[in-house]
Amino acid sequence: MQKAARLSQPARPPGRPREFDMDTALDRALRVFRERGYHATSIGDLTAAMRLATGSVYKAFRDKQAVFLAAFERYVALRQEQTRSAAGRGKNGRDRLRNVLLSYVEHSQGIEGRRGCLVVGSAVELSAVDPVIRARVSAQLETNESFIAGLIREGQADGSIPEHVEADDTARLMICITQGLRVVGKARLPLDGERLASVAMKLLA
Repeated sequence: MQKAARLSQPARPPGRPREFDMDTALDRALRVFRERGYHATSIGDLTAAMRLATGSVYKAFRDKQAVFLAAFERYVALRQEQTRSAAGRGKNGRDRLRNVLLSYVEHSQGIEGRRGCLVVGSAVELSAVDPVIRARVSAQLETNESFIAGLIREGQADGSIPEHVEADDTARLMICITQGLRVVGKARLPLDGERLASVAMKLLA
C-alpha cells in the first residue's frame, strides 16, 4: 500500500527519513474525504486532520488529488481485508456470501456508516469528471463483483447454491445491493442486517 502511495510522490533525497507514518496519516485523511467528499475538502482540512505541516504534505504528495489517490488505495486495501475476513468465516460458498452481506450492513451503520464509503462517494462525485478516479472506482467495483461471483461458483461447487443461478448476473445485482447499503447508511437510515441479508440471499434460491 505504501509502495503505491510512493509512486505518486516526488522523489526525496536519498537517505532522508520520512517525517511521519504514512498509513496513520492516510487513515486520518480518509476520514475527512469520506465525511466531506473530495471537493469540500481543502489542503488545510487535510493538514489539520493528518496533523502535518503544509510543507510536509507537499513533500510527500504533489497535490490534493495525490493525497486522495493514496487514501483511496489505502481504503480499498483495508475494506478488501475486512470483506475477505468475513467471507473466510463461512463453512461453504453460501455461508461466505451471507457473511459478506452482513459485513456490508455492519459497516453501513454507526460511525462507519455515517462516514460513508469512499468508493461510492467517488463514483457519485468524481467519476463523471475525473478519468483517473473513474478508472480506480471501476476497477474496484469489478474486483468486488468478481469476488462475489467466485463465492457463488464456490457455493455451486459445494452444493450450497443451486446450479441454475447465473453467477455473473447475480454478482452484479449483489454489487448494486452492497453499494446501495453504503448510501442508505450514509443517510443514517436504520438497517436490519439479518433481515436484509435473508432477503438478498433469496437471489440464490
